[in-house]
Amino acid sequence: MKNGYERVVRPLLFSIDPESAHHFTIACLRMASNIDPILRALGRFRPAAKPTKLFGVDFPNPIGLAAGLDKNGVALPAWAALGFGFIEIGTITAKAQPGNPKPRIFRLPEQRALINRLGFNNDGADAIARRLDKLKRSGRWPSVPVGINIGKSMTTPVADAAADYLSSFRLLRGLADYIVLNVSSPNTPGLRELQGAEALDGLLRGIAEQNVNSPKPIVVKIAPDLDTNQLEQIIATCEANQVAAIIATNTTLDHSSIPTAKDEQGGLSGGPVREKSTMLIRNIVARSTIPVIASGGVLDAESAREKFEAGARLVQVYTGLIYRGPGLVREIADVVS
Repeated sequence: MKNGYERVVRPLLFSIDPESAHHFTIACLRMASNIDPILRALGRFRPAAKPTKLFGVDFPNPIGLAAGLDKNGVALPAWAALGFGFIEIGTITAKAQPGNPKPRIFRLPEQRALINRLGFNNDGADAIARRLDKLKRSGRWPSVPVGINIGKSMTTPVADAAADYLSSFRLLRGLADYIVLNVSSPNTPGLRELQGAEALDGLLRGIAEQNVNSPKPIVVKIAPDLDTNQLEQIIATCEANQVAAIIATNTTLDHSSIPTAKDEQGGLSGGPVREKSTMLIRNIVARSTIPVIASGGVLDAESAREKFEAGARLVQVYTGLIYRGPGLVREIADVVS
């Protein structure tokens, strides 16, 4: 049975192109973030508390907003009001960048999926750090944990990636409850090379050198398109560098489930990545004690339960929120033990 969002709001949003709908939604939430009566009204979506603790951080519930929806961190109070147990903003790059040419987001309603090739479009680490600092000083900072997801600038060569990440890290670390290193987006050329053992080790060591005073948990977000050997190397590298958690997974380049006539270049999210992401979670949990945060194909209570049963400690939603609306948070919370 469809909820009110699916019956009324989604058809209106889906009547315009995906990126325009995204910008409209973010603009509304940004406005709501500054109006207390609206924030109180949004609170009706908030689920009952299901507290959990991971890498020293207290989460009021284990359902989070995945990176990509609020790239620039403009609507944190609204996301918290909607009941998310944590909010992850970004991906943020050292340099402001417009991303890839439009159109770059495509809906696949039959598969409850999206394809995107946005390319880390964002305002840049310096501007976003100033925005977040202003929010902190305003007293409107959310009471739930905020993760900040950082990635490589498009124009930065892969050989110089570590310095690029470090630039963002230095600006943003003091504002985050945890930092995510996105080394797995398929939409920035060469980025996935940073999942290789040598490159990832170098990046993590560089971050560790700057993460000394009041260190923040470091999380690594990986691709679903990894073979066993690649995954084992990533796990070993993360263990050696005391990574706090792994996010499994980013979007997939496997488009075999998409009809050719509807296919587009870019990362595929939603229903088609569900099984692949869950399998990767199981494989990580079987090989390591590093906690796993599930992201990929969390579309309803059943798919969320599947992630938890596979061993995930937290889940994140993105495409599911677009298709199901804010009631999804409470729906998932009801299956959390």
